[in-house]
Amino acid sequence: MKNSRKIITFLICTAMLCTAFSCGQTDEPAVDEPVISASQSESEESTENKGETAKTSSASKTESKTTKTTAAATTAEAKPTGSSAVTASKLSGSSGSSSGNSSSASAGSGSGNTSQSGGNSSGNASGGSSAGGNSSNSSSSGGSSSGNSASGGSQNNSSSSNQQPAETPEQPEEQVYTGEIQLGSSPHISGSNLSTSGSKAIITGGGDFHISGSVSDGQLEVNTTEKVKIFLDGVSITNSSGPAIQVTNAKRFTLVLMEGTTSELRDGGSDKINDGAIFSNDTIEIRGKGTLNITAENAHGIASDDDVVIENGNINVTAVKSGIFAHDDITLNSGNLNIQGGTNGIKSKGTVNVNGGYSIITGGTKEEKSSVYAGTALNYTGGYLFAAGNMVTAPASSANPFAVAGFSTSQSGGTSVSMYLNGREAVNFTPANNFKCVMMLSPDITEGSSFGVDIGGNYFGDYEISGTQNVFTLD
Repeated sequence: MKNSRKIITFLICTAMLCTAFSCGQTDEPAVDEPVISASQSESEESTENKGETAKTSSASKTESKTTKTTAAATTAEAKPTGSSAVTASKLSGSSGSSSGNSSSASAGSGSGNTSQSGGNSSGNASGGSSAGGNSSNSSSSGGSSSGNSASGGSQNNSSSSNQQPAETPEQPEEQVYTGEIQLGSSPHISGSNLSTSGSKAIITGGGDFHISGSVSDGQLEVNTTEKVKIFLDGVSITNSSGPAIQVTNAKRFTLVLMEGTTSELRDGGSDKINDGAIFSNDTIEIRGKGTLNITAENAHGIASDDDVVIENGNINVTAVKSGIFAHDDITLNSGNLNIQGGTNGIKSKGTVNVNGGYSIITGGTKEEKSSVYAGTALNYTGGYLFAAGNMVTAPASSANPFAVAGFSTSQSGGTSVSMYLNGREAVNFTPANNFKCVMMLSPDITEGSSFGVDIGGNYFGDYEISGTQNVFTLD
């Protein structure tokens, strides 16, 4: 009997140890799992009958746990996988952990882990006919998982950490304006640093300003010591007695041609001081992807007492005097420029810098007037410039060869001009006024190229390009 008791006690302890430590259990007791105390163990060892009772109780508890595990597993299967899926074991937080174990009365065993946001969780389950079934586990947000399922076959679940969310296309930032002006006989203004006087709208402080609408006899004036940027949104301004846009004062003035829009400016009168359809006492910078048409009936199209910088845009100027006039410098960086000047095409009392863009410039109603005039120097680094006038300032410095061709007699305005490079037409345009010479600046001209000119159907050429400065007489 004593030996029988020892054998029964050994079997009970073995069953308890198997229940407690099989299937990868951690040292901590599982949630919802009953724990057998030391007093319960001592009681089971006291008598054979109690040992038999304890064995029955242990089997009953194991059966109860299997039921709980089955219910939890059913819940887990019903929930979607991925970063927000919840498994049979409790979902861990960013640093928490949880574990759950269950065993059934059959041979198969499995374990599964799911982690989210760095947390860890583990769960173990075995089914009655699951021997040898394996599956990998899904992980999200950098967590890792591994385990075995009890379905008799192998499965592979995709890792949600490899499924990057679709990127939302980056939207351009919306322009925020300091103020807005709706032009008209009584301009409507909103925002800051703005005032009106009759049909004139006045910018009185620095900032960015949106301009729209039209006025048949009015003006936009800038008068501040700060930087001002105006955005032309398809405006039309006509002023019968002065500039359409007048910059009386500004630290720096930038005019932006809004993409997809066309703006019209026209001046009038006989003002000899504010003598441009756009006139500024300070530097003017023009940029944008829109179109600007200027008709100067007083004097110049664009005039500045400092510099004029064309960054880009499509600009068309017809002027009774110079299309662009500056006291200090004219710089062409990019854009499309088409100028028909009455006296000069473009004129700077200082320098002219051609760095890019595509320009066709005509001008010169008098013998001494030029299509392109630079008081100090014309510097060429890139872009295309084609000119026709009575005279022209040839580049003082040039990145590559250029060509100038002249006649001894004047050619009539309205006569078509075509310039050819290596037998191909490079440009065709028609000067409005009489002209005696043409000039071609192009990055396509190289040493050994051939150059020719067609004037009203009469072809002159081909002349060989040699060196940097090439001047040809056409008659």
